[in-house]
Amino acid sequence: MRIHKEGYLIILISIVTVAAIIPLTGMIEMAAWIHYLIWVVLILLLLWIVRFFRSPRRGLIPDENLVICPADGKVVAIEEVHEPEFFGDKRKQISVFMSPNNVHVNWSPVSGTVKYMKYHPGKYLVAWHPKSSTENERTTVVIENEQGTAILLRQIAGAMARRIVCYAREGNTIRQGDEFGFIKFGSRVDIYLPVNAEINVVLGQKVTGKQTIIARIQ
Repeated sequence: MRIHKEGYLIILISIVTVAAIIPLTGMIEMAAWIHYLIWVVLILLLLWIVRFFRSPRRGLIPDENLVICPADGKVVAIEEVHEPEFFGDKRKQISVFMSPNNVHVNWSPVSGTVKYMKYHPGKYLVAWHPKSSTENERTTVVIENEQGTAILLRQIAGAMARRIVCYAREGNTIRQGDEFGFIKFGSRVDIYLPVNAEINVVLGQKVTGKQTIIARIQ
């Protein structure tokens, strides 16, 4: 299992912290079982942090007619909405919620050119809150493929998330399946597709980033 680069510093700090706390607890007078309980909890927490920053290797055969899932998680919304930030018209929105137990790497669903990228500071409402897509800390990325079809991706911070990392930059090219970002702890990714896109997932479905086909586009 690989560890994502975004986790290196946090994991190092966690290891140093646990290594410092465990000896200190031995200096406090308490029942032996309480000492052991504290040590077990600290070690389990450290293992969870390491696991959170896992970065799995996943293969992909690019297909310009398919939109692959950009994140692991659960489909929490499929609806036709007005997208005001970039398109200014109706789009099909698919939202994938990532729990703290999911892989939090974000992959590009299509190949193309990054036409737009903007970071928005904001609140930290729970990721499934209806207003989280417009009021939470978020990053918007628009990718246009060779056929001129553009899709919009929105990384949204959740109640636990406090850092969105986005590698996409305007004018750069990106391949389907390339990493375009990472969200630290609970979060959500919204995908905005053309209204004629053929949706390939259902509400409540568990999806896998870089593997599940979200939709087919013309």
